[in-house]
Amino acid sequence: MKYVSLDALDLALAALLILVNAGVSLAFRLGLERTLLIVSLRMVAQLALIGLVLKWIFAQTSPVWTLALAAVMIAMAGYEVMSRQERRIAGFGSWGLGTSTLLFIGLIGTAFAIGAVIRPEPLLAPRYVLPILGMVLGNAMTGVSLALDTLTQTAHRERASIEARLALGAPRFEALSEVTRRALKTGMMPIINAMAASGIVSLPGMMTGQILAGVDPVDATKYQILIMFLLAGTTALGVVLAVMGGVLLITDERHRLRLDRLAPGRAAGR
Repeated sequence: MKYVSLDALDLALAALLILVNAGVSLAFRLGLERTLLIVSLRMVAQLALIGLVLKWIFAQTSPVWTLALAAVMIAMAGYEVMSRQERRIAGFGSWGLGTSTLLFIGLIGTAFAIGAVIRPEPLLAPRYVLPILGMVLGNAMTGVSLALDTLTQTAHRERASIEARLALGAPRFEALSEVTRRALKTGMMPIINAMAASGIVSLPGMMTGQILAGVDPVDATKYQILIMFLLAGTTALGVVLAVMGGVLLITDERHRLRLDRLAPGRAAGR
């Protein structure tokens, strides 16, 4: 099968589909037209830039440049986790918790996939390391941000009942156990839904990309199964670490609820 290359005209035709989003925004007075324009231009610029960067890094096959780009990806993912929360932990805590969590699960997940399953030559081949790391970070980022947002919002909403349990002598993890369970469930639901829909409702992105590039569908399916299990495991681990860390940050060593450590909610800041 011959790979079909896309030119600028093909991309321009595809860009017309964003008019559907603009039409919905205008019809329902959502006020998203400016946002749609900005994010569309940003997406094109970011993808065009990363395409050129990856082409250069793939040609270098240098572990140093591979690790440098990986560090940038992890730092930006940590920023996205922080920015997606309605009521985030103030100061360095939110960014630090998200970034450290994503750093750990990114390293663990990518090392497992590259070292134990795929085993490419060379081992740190950027063509394998960076796409796998990107998929791990993207999915874990969504789960972690949802989990932390649920944790802080629910703790703020149910502060009276939490403080009552603490006053009765319950340790912080016990007092926040229901909030923790809700946050963990929320963070894990996106990947569970994605796994349930794979192959029946949707053909996942990696599998679709490989098929379009001419890879045998059976081989593409094998890679997609590997990736889905990898994403499920790393997302679950990331959500657990982030929520446990979040509980520690919104409480103190004397087992007191410290909601003063939360930044004001966006609604409150209007």
